[in-house]
Amino acid sequence: MKAVVWQGPSKVDVQEVPDPKLLNPRDAIIKVSSTAICGSDLHLYDGYIPTFMPGDIFGHEFMGEVVELGPEARERRPDLKVGDRVIVPFPIACGACTPCQRGLTSLCENSNPNAGEAEKVMGHSPSGIFGYSHMLGGYPGGQAEYARVPFADVGPFKVDEDLSDDQVLFLTDVLPTGWMAADMCDIQSGDVVAVWGAGPVGQFACLAAQIMGAAKVIVIDRVPERLAMAAEHTGAHPLNYENTSVLKELRELTAGRGPDRVIDAVGMEAHTDVTAIHAYDKTKQVAKLSTERPHALREAILSVANGGTVSIVGVYGGLVDKFPIGSLMNRSVTVRTGQAHVHRYLPDLYRRIRSGEIDPTFIISHHLPLADAAHGFDIFKHKEQECTKVVLKP
Repeated sequence: MKAVVWQGPSKVDVQEVPDPKLLNPRDAIIKVSSTAICGSDLHLYDGYIPTFMPGDIFGHEFMGEVVELGPEARERRPDLKVGDRVIVPFPIACGACTPCQRGLTSLCENSNPNAGEAEKVMGHSPSGIFGYSHMLGGYPGGQAEYARVPFADVGPFKVDEDLSDDQVLFLTDVLPTGWMAADMCDIQSGDVVAVWGAGPVGQFACLAAQIMGAAKVIVIDRVPERLAMAAEHTGAHPLNYENTSVLKELRELTAGRGPDRVIDAVGMEAHTDVTAIHAYDKTKQVAKLSTERPHALREAILSVANGGTVSIVGVYGGLVDKFPIGSLMNRSVTVRTGQAHVHRYLPDLYRRIRSGEIDPTFIISHHLPLADAAHGFDIFKHKEQECTKVVLKP
């Protein structure tokens, strides 16, 4: 089969690789119909995630048709059959461990066979993740013609035939991630919510915050078309950090208090218009003295109101420098974080799409054949051709 393979920093290629096979009786094989390039794939693409190796297959946002089912998957999940159309959550969950039973499926204790590697970097291991380095399981991703899905009695979520791939594909990751970002804020009536990052996760975080009752949502970015998209589709107030002082303007918009809830939807490759800080962060990151460029996170913490909440869903990989712990501790600020527990949010978000309350398709800017994946990565990384989201078609 053909798959999108990493060759090294900023280099991908579509190559012939072996077809996936059932390795466990709970496995399924999916024929991929749509797969997307995610913002967190860029951290892999740029070489910032440890243990992602040349030859590894990208992709944790994919869906398609079940073409094989292991015997135990068939027995445990009698409603799932060959020919069914499914989306596949990006965290791999066993469904039986304590975190899974609590709905914390991105913390599954049984799906990462390389947990020891993750523990060296993070202290503890999260779940296995498709196409996201060997320390997170070494699972081949779904930017391919076919994909093996472990724990198929738990993960695949059946979708109706009358809904298009574009309507449901983002249930695999970015829609639940944005929704969870807002959910972790515990938004109250009258709250002001600020979101750093107007990429797909930031767009959905803005939308979720509005639905959850925020009085005002402010989105911070530097890409004009992304800010305009957020304003049009989510009602967020756009703020271009290249044209203003973010901290000063947020205080002016909130009577000097700062936003009640803030969301970091940027992660480890943040940019800033402050040249010295950006150069400092990037130099330490390239030299492996720090794994993050955390400017958005620093700014979010410094801007949040006393007693407010910081919600972090932007991906971080290890160690951060110049973290404003004094501001965080002395002002009774709550921090909530995590990879999205996709399985928990799927039924509700699917109903909202089914009813027409949410239409996730507005984030798509490009549909490309799988063969053009390298071009898709390039324009997505460099924000060219007004690229906001690339859907690849095998």
